[in-house]
Amino acid sequence: MRLHTTLTAGLSAIAALLVLWACPTEARELTAADVYPPDHPNVQAVAHLSTLVAERTEGRHRIVFQSSQRGSSEGYLIGQVRNGTLDMARIDFASLASLVPTANVLALPYIFKSAAHRHRVLDGEIGAMILAQLEAQGLIGLCFYETSPRSFYGTKPIRRPADLQGLTVRAPQSGPWIRMMRTLGIKPLAMPYEHVYAALQQGTIDLAENNWQAFIGSRHHEVARYFSLTEHMRTPSVVIFSKRTWDTLGADDQASLRAAARDSANHLRDTVGDARPTPSMAPAGVEIVADVDHAAFATAALPLYQDLATTPQLQGILKRIQAMEE
Repeated sequence: MRLHTTLTAGLSAIAALLVLWACPTEARELTAADVYPPDHPNVQAVAHLSTLVAERTEGRHRIVFQSSQRGSSEGYLIGQVRNGTLDMARIDFASLASLVPTANVLALPYIFKSAAHRHRVLDGEIGAMILAQLEAQGLIGLCFYETSPRSFYGTKPIRRPADLQGLTVRAPQSGPWIRMMRTLGIKPLAMPYEHVYAALQQGTIDLAENNWQAFIGSRHHEVARYFSLTEHMRTPSVVIFSKRTWDTLGADDQASLRAAARDSANHLRDTVGDARPTPSMAPAGVEIVADVDHAAFATAALPLYQDLATTPQLQGILKRIQAMEE
């Protein structure tokens, strides 16, 4: 009788677990944040991702932006995602350099020689390996997002490295930007992205640097006379997800999220492309400086290829990326 009771209880427990396992994960609102304004293509891509997730989980999950997070630094957002306060965020991959040193390699100036070269790296074995490295830091890397090249803008036109000497330039608070700027003879001043407008307006900084969409979307064109197409960095963005939240999702939902993220990345790639801003696109009072000596900038940045790729492993990844150019 005792054995029969024990077996019955055990089978009942197993049956209960099977029922729970078969049930879909409880509906969730997954919180997201970004430092860019809502109309930035990368933020729009996350909105598209939210639509795909809702469709593919039959409405059980959706992604909502936390407006209170807007204006925060990317370093702050990374910390929020790692501790599970925030479920996900879109950030520049270079902002993860202190956690994942491989990010330094992708942030090297002029590391990608063409769109095809960039796509081969990010879509292939190297990209998958780099995303997988995030898990050890409490993050799940869902996908890379295409980002337009970063260029300098502000009160002075920039055509060659010598034009940057002694200028004060806003630098993001995390990532390899400060080291890059010092290599180019710049005086970097670290500050949150939300402070750039006032700093340009008040003359606290001479220049900032970012992509064209951020320049327009954040209204920096109102306080910057020149946008110089130095196109010195083409580091991808990455959609990061909290591992704490991830581990509470079922395998099917995880697969749906990954697939939706990849599809949103492909959609963004088709949207952004490699088109450069033209004079006709410039707001009133802004001059687009196109006659930039990219070869001189690439030469001036060469010391960073040793300074940022500091280990044999990183040098190996750098050589593999360079070999994929052909």
